[in-house]
Amino acid sequence: MSYVPRLKEEYQSRVIKALTDEFGYSNVMQVPKLQKIVVSKGVGAAIADKKLIEYAVEELTTITGQKAVSTISKKDIANFKLRKGMPIGAKVTLRGVKMYEFLDRLITASLPRVRDFNGIKANGFDGRGNYNLGITEQIIYPEINIDQVKKISGMDITFVTSATTDKEAKSLLGELGLPFKKN
Repeated sequence: MSYVPRLKEEYQSRVIKALTDEFGYSNVMQVPKLQKIVVSKGVGAAIADKKLIEYAVEELTTITGQKAVSTISKKDIANFKLRKGMPIGAKVTLRGVKMYEFLDRLITASLPRVRDFNGIKANGFDGRGNYNLGITEQIIYPEINIDQVKKISGMDITFVTSATTDKEAKSLLGELGLPFKKN
């Protein structure tokens, strides 16, 4: 018997039925599912200090449990002293077991550590069933040791779903446990 993450098991046992009841899908394959989670971090100060990219990659690797890669700029921007090919951020794409594990830790351990937290905003959908969430401080993750943090910075988390509408995607993510604000 292989290991199945808690949220994946919950998706298969409860969420599929709930979404089928809500939207009236005739086939299980029509039910939207979470395809991947992309965690990215822009490091604008990396133009002056190259070590900041290494710290960002190291932090994302620690948070997600998967090796992060540095992203490079695609074009020159003189106002920012940016050259094409310079490292400017870090990202990691999670799929499968690591994706469900990261989502579970985000919902149960990290988001409740945000000061004055009463839900995430529901206006981060892009019209195609994907959701973007901005985190202002990386220290909300229990994996990060505050004493070793060089600079407090935020990150973006993108949830890519197979849903075709924002309503379906919001229902899917809400059923998986993301705490949306009540309007």
